[in-house]
Amino acid sequence: MAINLEVPKKHRPLIEQAHQVAMNMLRPISRKYDIAEHEYPKELDTLAAMIDGLNESGASEGAGASGVGRGSKVSEGDGVKNGSNMASVTSIAEMCWGDVGLMLSFPRQGLGNSAIASVANDEQLERFKGTWASMAITEPSFGSDSSQVSTTAVLDGDEYVINGEKIFVTSGERSDSIVVWATLDKSLGRAAIKSFLVTKDMPGVKVERLEEKLGIRASDTAVITFTDVRVPKENLLGSPEINTEQGFAGAMATFDNTRPLVAAMAVGVARASLDLTRDLLAQAGIEIDYDRPANLQSAAAAKFLQLESDWEAGRLLTLQAAWMADNRKPNSLEASMAKAKAGRVGSDVTLSCVELCSSVGYSEAELLEKWSRDSKILDIFEGTQQIQQLIVARRILGLSSSELK
Repeated sequence: MAINLEVPKKHRPLIEQAHQVAMNMLRPISRKYDIAEHEYPKELDTLAAMIDGLNESGASEGAGASGVGRGSKVSEGDGVKNGSNMASVTSIAEMCWGDVGLMLSFPRQGLGNSAIASVANDEQLERFKGTWASMAITEPSFGSDSSQVSTTAVLDGDEYVINGEKIFVTSGERSDSIVVWATLDKSLGRAAIKSFLVTKDMPGVKVERLEEKLGIRASDTAVITFTDVRVPKENLLGSPEINTEQGFAGAMATFDNTRPLVAAMAVGVARASLDLTRDLLAQAGIEIDYDRPANLQSAAAAKFLQLESDWEAGRLLTLQAAWMADNRKPNSLEASMAKAKAGRVGSDVTLSCVELCSSVGYSEAELLEKWSRDSKILDIFEGTQQIQQLIVARRILGLSSSELK
């Protein structure tokens, strides 16, 4: 099977609709909620209801974070499938052309929802349908190395008892449930790490505080503690078996689907910066000529062309990772490549656009300075730039995590 680089025809109406929402509903309130950190964007309730309606009707084919999934099995002769993963990355990129923080604040579109879609069984997918799930991985003792999870889940009868502390939980206050990564047995290492659906009303769940941040300020980021939280054993997502042969692969399968989503966010915000910068340069009398070599144009135009080419590379890697997921092809390498490239490009492009536009880029007269702040987190969460490069190196060289640290 070969990937076609054109946007799938069936997804074009969805992408156009997402673009209209980004332009007419997200952009106008972008600055408002950047300033009013921790204030819930009530305008998103209407949009969330619209997305729910599209998902129920099947018109969106599962667009958004909750739409990612393992995909149906593709057999020989079935042809190429452009499914929910492709719909999700393309629509999310358009939404982030409007505002990343607001997109992350959409009800029922948290990263925990994509984790559920990635690893839950069919019964769980139906039971947890409609929940708004944040994802809790990072702890005070570690950042990017998810294998160091120390939050514990101890089976007691028909329930798991969860104890631990999670930090930097996106939508941690606003969500109604949390996908918590915890270990069943620390002595068994990575293989014992599982994810659990914990609802906020369970005794022992406490939002300790909200973080004040550089960017994505419209999105709430919380510290949450779990003290003797009793969770039904049926809320362990996927298989409860500890497979030491498989190791950490089961838990990491979540990232194969969520990392392209974060890459799509970076693609969207970088595109917004490029579009506005092109307009501002044109107003200053600097035209970008795509028919002339960069070295024959002004320094600003040459720099812009270089930024656009970098952006295109990030976009194509993101589409490839999503396409592979839709077609049931192993995409761990490609997901990390997309996240690494798009994350780095997002930061480079947005900050370079601030520089190209000089005082206009640095002031609050335009959203360029905000986009440069928002984009930085996209190079950090869901695995930092350095971690992605390490994963890519391991995959290419065929080395284990113990062999290449």
